[in-house]
Amino acid sequence: MSMSQGKQEPLYRKVNTLAHGVHHRFGGKTRSRRWAVGDSREQRRGMAQGVQRGLDYTPLYRFLLSRVGEDWDTVHGEAVKRLDKEEPIFHIVALRRENGTPVVRTGESTYFSGLFVDENNHLQIVAPEIGPASLDPLCRCCTHTLNGKPFTRPFVDRDEKQS
Repeated sequence: MSMSQGKQEPLYRKVNTLAHGVHHRFGGKTRSRRWAVGDSREQRRGMAQGVQRGLDYTPLYRFLLSRVGEDWDTVHGEAVKRLDKEEPIFHIVALRRENGTPVVRTGESTYFSGLFVDENNHLQIVAPEIGPASLDPLCRCCTHTLNGKPFTRPFVDRDEKQS
């Protein structure tokens, strides 16, 4: 909690956009083209307003995992107050178990346990038996994590296995 402002820290952060390998998936074939004489008004549009890029919701996902077993209405209310928008909550939380996903991929090699709201209105893990020891990494070069803990299984190259 930030004492100078008297409110809690947000549950998201800006991604370091200057880091090597950060891709934002935007811009088209004309992104580097300058306006030319004779361009129509449509071609001279300015930059899109209100487009948010580079937000990381890892603090939200860790917050939600830390609240497993607690009352959903209380957890949801606290999370919403600390977010820019509500949608990221439902990236890993399902309101019913049958709609839940056991593991949610949130980055290239980052995974979180899927959550759901049970019949008693408590936040629960969809598949608590799944852990870092039960998942296989997709490549040798990345450190794959589940809930912030590295996978313990080694990478197995499927092509080498079939030869």
